[in-house]
Parts: sequence; C-alpha cells; structure tokens
Amino acid sequence: MSGKSTEKNILQYLGIGLFIFALAVFIGSLTLSHYELSLTAVKDSLGNDYHYGFVEQSAQQMAGKSYPNSFAFLDAFEKVLSDAQTAIKTDVEEVKGLTKSDGEYWSSLLQDWQLKGLIFPVTKASSTGLLPGNTWLFFLLSIVLGIIGALLYILPRRREHAGIKNNHIYHSSLHSRGWLGIAAGIFLIGFYILLYFYPEHMVNWILMVDPISMALNGGPASNWFLYGLLYTIAILVMGIRMIIKYRHNRYQMIRTGSVMFFQTTFAFLLPELMSALNQPSMDLKNIWPLNYSFFFDYNINELTSSGGFGLFLLFWGIILMVVAVPLITYFYGKRWYCSWVCGCGGLAETLGDPYRQLSDKSTQAWQIERWTIHAVLVFSVVMTVIVVYSYLPLATEAEGWLNKTNFVYFVSALLIALPAYVFARNQKVDIFPKGAMIMMWVAAIGVIVLLNYNHFILENYKATIKINRWVMIALAGLVIGSLVLLHRKENPAQSPRKIITAALVFFGAIAGWQLLAFNNTGNEIASFSHYDVRSVYGFAISSIFAGVVGTGFYPLMGNRVWCRFGCPLAAYLGLVQRIKSRFRITTNGGQCISCGNCSTYCEMGIDVRSYAQRGQDIVRSSCVGCGVCSAVCPRGVLRLENAAADIDERASDLRAIHITETEVTLLG
Repeated sequence: MSGKSTEKNILQYLGIGLFIFALAVFIGSLTLSHYELSLTAVKDSLGNDYHYGFVEQSAQQMAGKSYPNSFAFLDAFEKVLSDAQTAIKTDVEEVKGLTKSDGEYWSSLLQDWQLKGLIFPVTKASSTGLLPGNTWLFFLLSIVLGIIGALLYILPRRREHAGIKNNHIYHSSLHSRGWLGIAAGIFLIGFYILLYFYPEHMVNWILMVDPISMALNGGPASNWFLYGLLYTIAILVMGIRMIIKYRHNRYQMIRTGSVMFFQTTFAFLLPELMSALNQPSMDLKNIWPLNYSFFFDYNINELTSSGGFGLFLLFWGIILMVVAVPLITYFYGKRWYCSWVCGCGGLAETLGDPYRQLSDKSTQAWQIERWTIHAVLVFSVVMTVIVVYSYLPLATEAEGWLNKTNFVYFVSALLIALPAYVFARNQKVDIFPKGAMIMMWVAAIGVIVLLNYNHFILENYKATIKINRWVMIALAGLVIGSLVLLHRKENPAQSPRKIITAALVFFGAIAGWQLLAFNNTGNEIASFSHYDVRSVYGFAISSIFAGVVGTGFYPLMGNRVWCRFGCPLAAYLGLVQRIKSRFRITTNGGQCISCGNCSTYCEMGIDVRSYAQRGQDIVRSSCVGCGVCSAVCPRGVLRLENAAADIDERASDLRAIHITETEVTLLG
C-alpha cells in the first residue's frame, strides 16, 4: 500500500520546497550575527549608577572583543556580572561598613534577580553583524516565505472534492509518529524551551520582528511579542487549511473563522494597541484560572492604579470568571470557549488538526486525564486563595470591608455551598461516582481548615512555622490516608502495595519539605511563601505543561494534550457542562456502521463510536464540542444539540432507546 497521504501537484511541491527553505533560513538565522558587549544597554537596563560603576569596571575584560555566538558571549558576560556582584558585596561590607541588620545593606547589593533581568536585553542589544543589519530581508526570507510556501501547499486542495478523506493518514511519517513527526516534535519542544527559559539565545529571531513591534506598540520586540506573532500567523494560515478541509461542514467553517478572529483581535492586536496607548495590556478573552496570574499582587496593583480602564479590565476578568463561564456553558456547553474563542484551542484546532487522530482513546488515559486535570484545577484554586489572602490587609488595618477576615468567611462559605450544590444535584441525577464526591469534600474541607487555621491561629496568635508545619503534616496525612482508604474500598481486588507505596512516598515528601525546608520564624500560610507557590505553578504548569508538553507533544500525543490533561479552565468548564448544561451530542445508533471515524478523529480521546453503538448521548466533561466527529461521520449519526427537555437525565451512565412492536422506551 502506498505510503503517500495524498497526490500532490507542482504548486504543492513548490510550496513544500519554499517552506523547507524558509524554515532553514529561520533556524540558520540564529548563527548570522556576532556579539559585542553594549555598555549602554547595561546601564539602561541596570538603572543604578552605583552598580553600573562596578559592572563597567569588570566589563573591561570584554572590551574590544567579538564573540561568534550567544553561548560564548553569555559565558563571558555572566563572569563579568559575577565579578561585579562580588566586588559590590565587598564594598558594601568593608568600605561602607553595612551589615545584614541594616536596611540599606540589601538594597545596596546586586541581587541575582537583577542579574537575570540584564541577560536578555543586553544580549539583544549586543547582537551585530549580518542579521541585525538586515532584519527585513531575513523576515521576508523566513516568516513571509514560509507563509507563502504553506499557502501554495494548502490552497490547491480546493480542487479536491469536498467531504471526508482519510488519505492514508496513518501511513504518513509526519502524522503517525514517524521520523518526520518526531523531528517536528523535537523542533517545537526546543522552541518552547528557548522561549520560556533561554530567550537570550533567540535574540536574532526577536530582532527580525522588531520593526513590526515598533509599528504596533511603539516599543522593541520581546520574546513574547515574537511568540504572539508566530502564534497568530500559525492559526491564520492553518485556519485556512481547516476551512478548506472541512468546507462541506458549515459549523466547522464558522467555528474556525471564530478562533482566527479572536486570536488576531482579542489576543494580539488589542493588547498591542493597549501598550501603545500606555494602558495595561491583557488578552481580553483569557479567563482565570487559565489566566492564573490575574489575581497576583503586581497585576492587581497595575489595574487598580491605571484609572478607569484598569478597573474595567479588572471587573471584566471577574465577570468572565463568575458569570460568563457558568451562564454561557449552561446554554452552549464548553465549546463556546474551548472551540470558538480560546487561543490554546484555536492553535490545537488549526496547527494541531493533522495530529488529532493521535489522541489516546484507552480507559487508562481517561483515568489519568481525570486525575491530572482536576489536580491542576485544585492547585490553581488553592494557589489563588493563598495569593489573594496574602495580598489583603488585616481587618484592623483595612479601611473598608475587603480584608483577610471577610475573605476567609467568603471562601469558607463558597467551599461549603458549591460542594453541597453538586452533592444535591448528584443525588438527583447521579452525575459523579461516590468516590469523586468524597474527594471533592476532602479537598474543600482541607482548604477550609488550612485557610481558617492560618488566619485565626497564625495571624491572631502569631504562632510560628514550627507549630504550623506539624499541622500541615497532620492535614497531609489525613487527606492522603482518606484517599488510600477510598481507593481500597472501590478497588478491593487490586493489590494495595502500589497505592500504599505511592502514598508513603508522597506523604514523606510533604513531611520532609515541612521539617527540613523552613526555619522556625514567620507565619507564612501553609509554611511556605505565596511567591513559592506561584513560582512552582508558573514553572511546572504554565511553562512545562502548557507550553513545552502542551504544544511540543502535538506530533506525539495529539493536539489537545494541554486541554485534555492540564488546563484548569477546561476542567472548570467541563464540570459546569457535566453538572448542568443544555449541550449534548445526540446519536442515532440505528444508522451507525461502526466505521470508527468519529473515535479516530476525536482529539479529546473519547471513544465516540461506543456511545453511538449504544444510542447514548455524549455528555462528557472533556468534550469540547468541536463537532469533528459529526463532520467525519458518513451516516449522519451524530448531531450537536442544545435542549433542556431531558437535562436531568442526559448525563446518566447508560441511556438507550428500546423499540418493540408496541412501544418505544428509554432505558436508563
């Protein structure tokens, strides 16, 4: 059987050639400059004449030298900064005579975070040579030529007949984890690692888009501007491919146009316009908890100090979270966001569409998915509670009603009311298994105990971390022990060794952290600073999970890795969809021929065919309502609907129509 996915014409081969050439120029452009230290950039970025004097003196060792690549340059520059940092500390202690007990001591030192802030801007300003002097040329030869090549490959597909085409997709090396797919994955993973952790090594790419940044917001480009531009281009170009591929389905065409519009305007152009007008800049469609930093102190301070527009953005974000998510999800399901608005979903549906068949449909993957995505949701909620609590003043220091005590009361009431509503709803509809309900109550009570203990004991009685850590260890033991007992009750036939071993390792890690990592002073919530919590979340979830894994693993695990296993907003939307929503995918089981197209192309790993064969409506919290299962069905078995007639029964484990000679009944 042929390994080719489709027959290509001369224009498509030309498009492939242009795209490969553009990609080679793009990657090779990282080597097309050399580096000479710019002391002007050091002074501007440092903003401290006292510190700059020592850095300037130490930088004499780099004077007149040219470095062939960013690695050699940074090795020398980091040595300069290290020598300057040591010299400043010596001057502060021996010449100025300051000690650690003096307030001026710490402000006089050159801190590590200041050194880190110098690396990127100085490296960018120090890049000279072929590329920095010809940014427009290399932008045209790489990004613009890549767009032209992609369109030359995509547009001729309009000559093909509209409709369903599998086209040997599992025989394509790029689309079935072959060597091309692995190479694509390695490139994406490498790009995200550079973007998040080492942007100083991609300054040539950023220099190429400097003119565009200056035109849009009046300032030089950053790594995030480059990312936003490439992200938007990818959605627009691959969105055209998506529209051509599914042009037989009006729903897919409109939905794809929607994500292209929201990414271009709400996520890219409007934030750049806000920056140009010296206003706070944010993606207007990014909702907490996906926008996990929305309630961070620096963001709250910026919004509240920016006048009416800043307050509008603050209330806009809160309204989206509190009102829009539950209300719109009730009427339309989570598809309104995940498949029509979200940037992550937009990239998955366009750039990731060729890889949707790679999603794991196994029961084991589904079990892992339920644990990981809801664990991330709990993590984000707990982190936000800790961050907001730490930001608010004590009741005795606050001028109004917004203080720590009232916040504790509000969160405690919310953590009782929401699980109570879900429990009552579950008693009526039987949406979640008993184990999930128990875990929900354990998590809610754990957060309530932690928050109230921290406020009413630590804050009011000034207990030390020495006491607090033992409370944390006891609470961890209670929660982990409860989960072990629950697992044993629901899985009595399984050997307890693995779950007990995992529980002991997890408990030992928490206990060791509490006993060894902190001193006996202070009264930080949960024995660690809220800065530690948000740093861990930012690194592990936002950077590694959402970026490196979420997009980098498209060619390896399918296009919805982040949306399926890690996105806390998808979990929030999914819970609302599962508990009470008018949206569902109906099935006409009598027409199903078990071809498997629906399950194959379900990006969320749902075995759609099994539902269709039983005539059961699909009401899964993970379903993003993309509608591709319906679009690829040759018999019209699947239909996306919104209706409230049977809203209390549609989430039942099994519902099927039973037809006899005398009646038609619904079996539950």
